[in-house]
Amino acid sequence: MEKYGVNQLRKMFLDFFESKEHLVMKSFSLVPHNDKSLLLINAGMAPLKPYFTGAEIPPRRRVATCQKCIRTGDIENVGKTARHGTFFEMLGNFSFGDYFKHEAIAWSWEFLTEVVGLDPQRLYPSVYQEDDEAFDIWNKEIGIPAERIFRFGKEDNFWEHGAGPCGPCSEIYYDRGEKYGCGKPGCTVGCDCDRYIEVWNNVFTQFENDGEGHYETLKQKNIDTGMGLERLAVVVQDVDSIFDVDTIYALRNKVCEFAGVQYKTDENKDISIRLITDHIRSATFMISDGIMPANEGRGYVLRRLIRRAARHGRLLGIQGKFLSELSATVIEGSKDGYPELEEKKEFIFRVLMQEEDKFNKTIDQGLSILAGMENKLQEAGEKVLSGKDAFTLYDTYGFPLDLTKEILEEKGYSIDEDGFRAAMEEQRTKARNAREVTNYMGADATVYDEIDASVTTEFVGYDKLSFDSKITVLTTDKEITEAISDGENGTIFVEETPFYATMGGQEGDTGVIRTADAEFVVEDTIKLLGGKVGHVGKVTKGMFKTGDVVTLEVSPEKRANTCKNHSATHLLQKALKTVLGSHVEQKGSLVTPDRLRFDFAHFAPMTAEEIARVEVIVNEQIAAALPVVTEVMAIEEAKKTGAMALFGEKYGDSVRVVSMGDFSKELCGGTHVANTGVITTFKILSESGIAAGVRRIEALTGEGVFKYYQSLEQQLAEAARAVKATPATLLDRLHHLTEELKNAQSEVESLKSKMAKDALGDVMGDVKEVKGVKLLAKKLEGVDMNGLRDLGDQLKEKLGEGVIVLASVNGGKVSLLTMATDGAQKHGAHAGNLIKGIAALVGGGGGGRPNMAQAGGKNPAGVEEALAKAAEVLEGQLA
Repeated sequence: MEKYGVNQLRKMFLDFFESKEHLVMKSFSLVPHNDKSLLLINAGMAPLKPYFTGAEIPPRRRVATCQKCIRTGDIENVGKTARHGTFFEMLGNFSFGDYFKHEAIAWSWEFLTEVVGLDPQRLYPSVYQEDDEAFDIWNKEIGIPAERIFRFGKEDNFWEHGAGPCGPCSEIYYDRGEKYGCGKPGCTVGCDCDRYIEVWNNVFTQFENDGEGHYETLKQKNIDTGMGLERLAVVVQDVDSIFDVDTIYALRNKVCEFAGVQYKTDENKDISIRLITDHIRSATFMISDGIMPANEGRGYVLRRLIRRAARHGRLLGIQGKFLSELSATVIEGSKDGYPELEEKKEFIFRVLMQEEDKFNKTIDQGLSILAGMENKLQEAGEKVLSGKDAFTLYDTYGFPLDLTKEILEEKGYSIDEDGFRAAMEEQRTKARNAREVTNYMGADATVYDEIDASVTTEFVGYDKLSFDSKITVLTTDKEITEAISDGENGTIFVEETPFYATMGGQEGDTGVIRTADAEFVVEDTIKLLGGKVGHVGKVTKGMFKTGDVVTLEVSPEKRANTCKNHSATHLLQKALKTVLGSHVEQKGSLVTPDRLRFDFAHFAPMTAEEIARVEVIVNEQIAAALPVVTEVMAIEEAKKTGAMALFGEKYGDSVRVVSMGDFSKELCGGTHVANTGVITTFKILSESGIAAGVRRIEALTGEGVFKYYQSLEQQLAEAARAVKATPATLLDRLHHLTEELKNAQSEVESLKSKMAKDALGDVMGDVKEVKGVKLLAKKLEGVDMNGLRDLGDQLKEKLGEGVIVLASVNGGKVSLLTMATDGAQKHGAHAGNLIKGIAALVGGGGGGRPNMAQAGGKNPAGVEEALAKAAEVLEGQLA
């Protein structure tokens, strides 16, 4: 048997099923599309759920994919065993109501034995214990002896996920030989050892589970198969584990090279080697799909993967940042199947380096916090760190539990691991309870789910704002209906519409739908699964019923302004790339009739000069009156023209390419001006950061800019009037007023000082001696803390050496000040401790240095007692 590589096996699988009339689709993004039930794509069938449920009509009834997947359920075990990993590729062939068990079983057998060349005598199928049909196909059609077909129960061979489609499955195991076995006499298929390895799973989706344990046979039976590419490679290449197959082996060796160690010489080092090897694969692919490190959601999964890998790099003794270099090896090994890795590599490297930098800061911060926790344990005479504290380190500072444990064990401490798990479970429970109610697809359950999947809408509004079409479906907020009438809210669906639905950052059109005697105001236009477009709004006159031919009229002014803003975002993106560099990638946008918002990947705030340059470039292209040309072409052809595509966007076979002269070329389904001159002008309002590595620009165009400047003029005029000036003389007037204010403040301070002196009077006669140290304690009225400090400095000069205590009542509040000269301090006087001893008597607290301290209080009645107590406290301080 030839030992095919991972990239060869992927191609062989897809080519085989293409020969069986399957549409080979590229891997979907790891970010689920319209599915809130998943954080990350974790199986080959996950992105295809709309086809299985009938919510969307598949492009073909037979589909094959190699889907990138991430599962983090066993993340704690990754590295500890050679079995576990977070990233894998899932080979799959799918049938949506086309072929079923006979073909699925036959083709899986044909591929494994005839294409890949596995020994048929080493393959063992399993079936669900009640699935006699599958058993007979294996036995009578494929020719597998009955004793080599294993029947397993529901736990092993029946696929279901709550309510929804489900069914029995048939797995194929491969006997890797005695060298991988446990050696026990009863070792066979189903044993936990590594001898018999499952390579393929055929799921026969033939039932509908109502969630109560009742099953009905589906009218449309589906096939959902899955085969781990790396696991197949383990079998074909006859190696120990996924970490030994060709592409991952190269990555594993690179980790060893960086660390200066050898694999399989030290089990602790092997754990780190395997963990880094796995986690950098996941991180590389996640970043390529536009996921950024964050503290929640899928971004937190990525952050944890990167930080665990970086931490294990430290354990291996790898110096400095290394993950981006490792990522280059991942890209080199996988770019055949995933060319987007090569296209995005500089971006991937940048994100990894930035996150490693952050981790280095976080780990040092965490170590400092942990040191504080250790001190508290020592003071309390305890030996066990609370689970809550350990979880704080884990959750806030990115500290893995094992790192905290290791550091504490060195100093004779341990961790309440049960408490840690309880704190983690508490957080998970909170997260689970916060999830939204979803349907099987993971989307919010709505009335739109009930609409027939065959209903669709064609958009005809690129070149027209009014169009006649027939109503196909009407809904209220709660149900599909045949008619809606005056005063009712609802949604209208038609065959063809000039209304653009909210998509790609462009806000949906508004307008009116009419018949001769009815009117419906469209407040929003939404895009739904299966290409359906819903016109959401309210009936303001008459009634509408299914089958009516209606006139749809888009608001021309709003559409025109939206087009200006959308076209401006294209000019803006190209200008940003010109000024900041080619790494700029669109991360999101919002285009409305009133304004535009553009989010982009960049790692630092823009300078005022950069913002100005971008603004100038955009306005130059507007003034150049560039023709805006839209062409529809094949996606591959479009990419060859250099047209910019959106990060992680899902494109069909044919796309619209929007060109603005020779300046900008992007794939875009939105609506645009015919010529950039129509935009008139462009103004950036703000530039800010919204997430790690993501900046946001908000801007205006055309009429919006003029309204903005009109508003500024109005504010300027009002500001000038407020200071008795004109806009032309406002600046001079403000300079003059500032100078006047400064002089007035100086005069006020002088008067305050004089008043304080007057309030104090001649106090030298009130000086007492306490154990040979002079003490002056005096009450004042209406002097603030600044005034007290000034008086204290003056009295120190008069007193020479000694202690001063001043108390002032001002607006029902008390200010206390204590001062001790150097000579008094040598005798033991301490201003800070003195004020602590008397502040409570005025209902306050405070403290300070040995030479000066201050406090505040809310009890003026206690001032006399506090001043009297000062002598007693001072006497206690003096030697």
